Parts: sequence; C-alpha cells; structure tokens
Amino acid sequence: MMKRYWIGFFVLCVGVWTWGQAGAADRPNVVLVMTDDQGYGDLSCHGNPVLKTPNIDALYAEAIRLVDYHVSPTCSPTRSALLTGHWTNRTGVWHTIMGRSMLRENEVTMGQVFQDAGYATGMFGKWHLGDNYPFRPEDRGFTEVMRHGGGGVGQTPDYWDNAYFDGSYWHNSVPEPVDGFCTDVFFDYAKRFIKSQKEAGRPFLAYIATNAPHGPMHSPEQYSAPYADQGTHLANFYGMIANIDENVGQLRAFLREEGLEENTIFIFTTDNGSSSGTRVFNAGMRGSKGSEYDGGHRVPFFLRWPAGGLDTARDVEPITAHVDILPTLIDLCGIAPPSGVRFDGRSIKPLLYGDAKNWDDRILVTDSQRVKDPIKWRKSAVMTSRWRLINGKELYDIKRDPGQTSDIASGHPDVVQRLRDFYEAWWADLLPSFSQDARIYLGHPRENPARLTSHDWITTGSTPWNQAAVRRAMNGDANTGFWNVLVSQAGKYRFRLRRWPEETGQPIDASLPPGDPVPGEKPFRATPGKAIHPVRATLQIADMERQQAVQPGAQESVFELELPRGPTRLKALFHQADGEVYGAYYVYVERLD
Repeated sequence: MMKRYWIGFFVLCVGVWTWGQAGAADRPNVVLVMTDDQGYGDLSCHGNPVLKTPNIDALYAEAIRLVDYHVSPTCSPTRSALLTGHWTNRTGVWHTIMGRSMLRENEVTMGQVFQDAGYATGMFGKWHLGDNYPFRPEDRGFTEVMRHGGGGVGQTPDYWDNAYFDGSYWHNSVPEPVDGFCTDVFFDYAKRFIKSQKEAGRPFLAYIATNAPHGPMHSPEQYSAPYADQGTHLANFYGMIANIDENVGQLRAFLREEGLEENTIFIFTTDNGSSSGTRVFNAGMRGSKGSEYDGGHRVPFFLRWPAGGLDTARDVEPITAHVDILPTLIDLCGIAPPSGVRFDGRSIKPLLYGDAKNWDDRILVTDSQRVKDPIKWRKSAVMTSRWRLINGKELYDIKRDPGQTSDIASGHPDVVQRLRDFYEAWWADLLPSFSQDARIYLGHPRENPARLTSHDWITTGSTPWNQAAVRRAMNGDANTGFWNVLVSQAGKYRFRLRRWPEETGQPIDASLPPGDPVPGEKPFRATPGKAIHPVRATLQIADMERQQAVQPGAQESVFELELPRGPTRLKALFHQADGEVYGAYYVYVERLD
C-alpha cells in the first residue's frame, strides 16, 4: 500500500512539473519597442508626407492600433507609468532631471512582475529612471541590461564622450565598449538576448527603448541623406527614425526566422509627442513634446500577437493610456499581478479583442510638471474619449475639434465641473506621496562605490544634465545642488570629488579639447572643456561639513568620514580664490569597512 502511494505521488509530481514546464513554454513572449521623442505624426502610415517608415507601416497594417492612446509629455514620466501602471506623479517621476527622474524604491516594475512569473527579462537602450542603486534596471527586475546613462547618449551620467556612434554602454552594470550606431547596438543586444532565451526554452520580456530620435540630432548618413532638403536638424531626426524603422523590420524578420513570431506579443510605441517633426506634420494635432495639448502626449501604439488572435488590423477607439499597459500584459500573458499593488490603469484586453461591453466613459489625466515639486493644475490635461480639459480651464470637444482650436468651456459647465472634480480627487490621492524623496544608496553591496552626477542634483537653478554643460563649467549658487542619499550601513566612507569623471584620467584644473564630430549636429563632446582652478573643496553630509585644500594637478579631492546609517543630504563644492563656486559634477562614494 505504501509503495503504491509513493508511486502515485511520484506520478502526480511529474505530471505537475510537466504541466508547469508546458505552461511556461506556451506563455507568450513580449517584445516592447519604445522610441524617444517620436510623435504620432512621425510615421508614414499616419500620413507624414515626407518621412518613409515602410517596416513600421507593415506592422501597422496587421496590428491592433490604439488610436487614442496617451502618455506623459516627456521621457521619464512616461517610462515610470508604462513600467508600473501608476500615475507618474505617484511614482516620484515628474521630471527628467534634478532627482525627480528616479523611480521610487517601493514601485514594482514590469521587469519584476515578469521575472517573478519565470520570464527572462531584458532591457536595452534608454532607462532614464535612475543610474544608481536601487533605481537601475538591473535593480528592478531586468536580468540582462545594455543601456546608456541618464536620459540620452552624451548626458552627464553617460560614459564620458559618448556621442551616438561607438563609445561604451553599461552592460549589466559594467561599461562595455561597442562599435556602431546606438540604435543598432541596442537592437543587436536584444536579439542576442532573445536567441539565448529561445535556446534555453524560456519565455522572455525584451524591453527595447531607443534614445533615438531624441536630440542631439545624429544619424548614420545613409539614413539622413534622403531628407537632406529638410535641413541638418530634421534630416537627422528623420534619419534616426528611418534607422529605427529598418531595425524594427529586421527584428520582426529575426523573430520569424527563429520561429518566435507567432507567440510573441510585439508592441511598437513612443514616449511623448514629437520634438521636431511637427514643423512638417502633426496629424492635425496641437502641441508637441512637453505640451498639455494632444500633440504632446497622444502617440502611436501598435500591438500584434498572432497566436493570441491579435493579428488583423483594427483600430481601438476608446481612450487608453500608459498606465494600462502593465495590467494588460499581465492579463494577456496569464501571469500573477504583484501582491498588494493597486494599478491606476486597467487591462484593456476586452478592447483589444473587440468584445468590451458597457466600457465606461473613463477619465484619464496627464501633465507635464518639470519642476522641483509638483504644482496643481500645471500643464495638465483631464481627458475622456470626447473631452479635453486643459489646465483646469479650457475645454475642447476632441471629436469635433481635434486641433483644439475652440475653447467651449463656457458652454459646457457641467462637463468642466465633472472633469475638475475628478482631477481634485486625483490630486488629493497623490498629494501625500510628493514628499517621499527617492534616495541614492551609499555603501550598498550592489553598488559600492556609487557614482553620483550633477544630472541628479536637486536644485531650483540650472542643472548640468549633459556633458556639454559639464564642459562649460556652470558655476555659482544657482548652479549647484544636493543629492538625497541613504547611508545604507554605518561605517567609514571615502568621498572622491571630481571635476571630470574618472574614465578621463584628468585633473580637476584641466581643460579639455573638443571631442571628435559625428554625422549631424554638433555633439555634446564638441564643446571645449573649461579649466577651473579651485583652492578648496567642501563636503557636506549628515550634519557635518569638511573642507580641505585642493592641490594643483590633483585628479580628485578625497574625504574620509565615519557616517551613521540613515537618510541625509550630500553636497560637494569646489571654491576658487576669486570666490567662484562650482559643484563637483562627479562624486564617487565608497564604504570602506
């Protein structure tokens, strides 16, 4: 009897294991491609009279299209909402710099959800939600990462002197030299990841977020040449999109050749309205990147999944948003939602399949803050499928007036009141979270030393967010700031204050020659590096201030302090004899014991 029991138990276990393996193999893969600063009108399938995007047009012709899909008007906020299903302001990401682009530690990302469900997770390209622990993609559920630093190639956190061609990117936290144009590199690493997961028999999530066509405008010349009559700026903007289009086509062909196309959910979308293309074509909309009008946040979204029956062209008319994407993918893939998380978005699976009955008249909100702390009603849009309430005052019937030319608020006070009431409740719900500072960890085993940059200074003045600004050496009280940090363990810490990042090997008082040009506009690295001549350095942290002399020719100013565990602020300055003050653009912090 006991023998039969153990035989039966073994057969049951094998059956459960086999079912689990088959279930994992049957789960759809997900490829999510999101480009940067490419608007709704920057596609030939949407009517652009100049730009040609044949491969994305081919996807459009056999995909489910969200025709009233909205994101945030700028980069980081869209990414935070897309990856968490939460309103951007709830996640702490309402700006692209100044420490307000770091995704709060308590947020659960798409990477974590899919990793917990047994997926391999890869992130390639632009992250823009924090460059330090615990904010990096490798800290947030992505097991294979190839990314640049900051919000774009050549920004302050990026590897020094990167400029779209060649350079170095962070591959699983380690800088790795690469050859070729940035977009090609990110798609190439994504394909390597996908192939390795196919060989391992594991479902995968590949999040490919290009920095292109974000400025500065650089494109391989073969892609910009057909648009030369548009001028250097637009020719390279369109050239970058043409290159993306070719990569999308090659990636889809790769999936087909690898036998992965049928059971892969393939998504193409963008992160905000066009930064440049509106001067040629804006699909009849008002506004561009950064705007509260539709041109700032209504973007393309195409989804195709043959095995799921989503491979016939169809338009989804009801309004949708970035906060819907994670709950929808959870629903489509049949995986468990994160425990204890209440999404601000909802699954739009019924809309995708055209069987939504009694779909309610939703109200959604998007805004563009781009300030240190959120301001109520600032550059906001409260939206339904028919109405747009702008800044709490202007009302547009988007069905009759897609260009938002006629404010009809005075004729529809009931609609205005309904949308204002929704926003008031929305703001009250989010308000308590605004004071929850995101803090860079110091001394954590996952990143020790930590590399802090001026991109994340919290300040009300200017921020040197790109390497051209660092080269120019912005100065004065208005151009310095502090970092919110968390000392993860009490102990002895070493702080190395630098004018130039350590990969340059240059002293604090060095000037730098301009870097090499690349096709297109002037790159960040083409700005000459200004010499500064500090005589004193100051470090402020944990209610302590330390100063020391800076010797000519020193590469860095080094401080060692005993610190207690806990949250604090870090500020680092260089002082010249003439009274000029410069922030230390790069600070390396290491726990020594």
